[in-house]
Amino acid sequence: MAAQSQAQRYRQISRVLARHGLGYFISVVGLERFVPFQRIFNRGYEQPLSRPEHVRRALEELGPTFIKLGQIVSTRADLLPVAYQAELAKLQDAAPALKTGVVASVIESEFGRPVEAVFGSFDPAPLAAASIGQVHAATLRDGTPVIVKVQRPGVVDQIEQDLQILRTLAANASRRWPVAGEYDVVGLVHEFAHTLRAETGYIQEGRNAERFSANFAGDETVYFPRVFWEETTNRVLTLERIDGIKVDDLPALEAAGLDRSRVAANGARMVLKMVFRDRFFHADPHPGNFFIQPGERIGVVDFGMVGTVGPRVQEQLVWTLLAFTSEDPDRQVDALYELGVAGRHIDRAALKRDVEHLRARYYGRPVGEIAVRPVVTDVLGVVRRHRLHLPAGYALLLKTVLMHENLVTRLDPSFEFTAVLVPYARGMMVRHFSPLGWGRSVGQAGIDLARLGLELPQQVRRLLSSLERGDTEFAIRPSGFDPLLRRLERIANRLVLGIVAAAFVVALAILLSAYHVRSDPQTGAILIAGFVLASVLGIYVAWSILRSGRP
Repeated sequence: MAAQSQAQRYRQISRVLARHGLGYFISVVGLERFVPFQRIFNRGYEQPLSRPEHVRRALEELGPTFIKLGQIVSTRADLLPVAYQAELAKLQDAAPALKTGVVASVIESEFGRPVEAVFGSFDPAPLAAASIGQVHAATLRDGTPVIVKVQRPGVVDQIEQDLQILRTLAANASRRWPVAGEYDVVGLVHEFAHTLRAETGYIQEGRNAERFSANFAGDETVYFPRVFWEETTNRVLTLERIDGIKVDDLPALEAAGLDRSRVAANGARMVLKMVFRDRFFHADPHPGNFFIQPGERIGVVDFGMVGTVGPRVQEQLVWTLLAFTSEDPDRQVDALYELGVAGRHIDRAALKRDVEHLRARYYGRPVGEIAVRPVVTDVLGVVRRHRLHLPAGYALLLKTVLMHENLVTRLDPSFEFTAVLVPYARGMMVRHFSPLGWGRSVGQAGIDLARLGLELPQQVRRLLSSLERGDTEFAIRPSGFDPLLRRLERIANRLVLGIVAAAFVVALAILLSAYHVRSDPQTGAILIAGFVLASVLGIYVAWSILRSGRP
């Protein structure tokens, strides 16, 4: 991947957006200076595509960082309309295969010896090629079959440059577009950067594989590949080769005599154990990552994207489940506030009405008759309608569970995923309220209280000292005055524009009168010079006001 200067990359991003008719985004993120004005709102892409399709094509053209961004944002059903979610979910992380010599040079630079000295055999034709790396079949020197992931040269530098650009664009958008600030796009980019950096480090991916293997030790229904650490670095990952039938190849499963219902049950139990028991789950559950082996065992691959359910998230999840199993809509609305998803300007009465409608739709129905997807879709509809903000961990968790439910129901349309989910959720709640669970909570609360007691006097002392020195200032920002201030600014700008225009007319009249009285060349020259200067001044002031966006 050829290196680009930051200015060149900005220019490339702005031109791709302009070509796909996304000029509004160019303005929002502050890229106007990198593309000619006439192209900002000129759609240069000839194919008749929908707006979501243009967004997807633009992200694909911009490379690995933006492809990954689109894939992750597609999981945020609380942020995007359904059409955009569906389109971004189609993003293909594909790239031309690296030349054999390039792959060999990466391996040699990582291990300090040629490919044939590291592996017994190495197939130069990749099994798959993506934007971050590609996968090759190989064997170890003892003949063990393995797969080898090799990272593309320069991809980490490109990603770091793009992440820096995204941080700048997010900050610009937050200042220019109220919705961007409301949804904390700066925080979203920070979270995305953390996720993407984890994917580019193959040592971390190997550790993820080992953690899954340890969590499912002794479970005969799931298998995770072994990591060969002597043949692994941060840019080369060597894993045991997993054989089997792709989980969505239904005719092949039937031909092999495998029980699809058992495969579905094993898959459902696997993801629910990850989420509710281990609190560490595989977050990229597309069909290409699961292979069905004899005995309906599921072989799992690709551990770059994982999710965790931290203690705080688990506690919030427990209280939310309790609230939504109660008959009190006020408790359910309170649970949304406790999640931190409701802002200051939420219409609580309207939110309560929507929650009551949800409850009326599903409450009292047998668990086996309730599918996860329509429930989540309805809840997320309420979330978007009221502009609530799901914590990132919940968005990834919901996406993972929904994708697994989709796989399971394709395998066995009669499988009741919710009936399997409820006992795991109930078990998590029981563990939380057990004496041991309460003991942990009380112990943590005691630690927090003791820490507060130790730190509070010092913090109060610092505050009082700061007040005595006059170092502390208090600012009052009444948000209700913002529209009035903006209106006053517009009035002032128009007054300035009017005064300049009037001065221009008066100056021109005076010069014309002087020329009429004294029709000499000197007065004519002064008239022309004055006209030019007044015109330049007027145009400059008008342009500066219009450029501010508040004419």
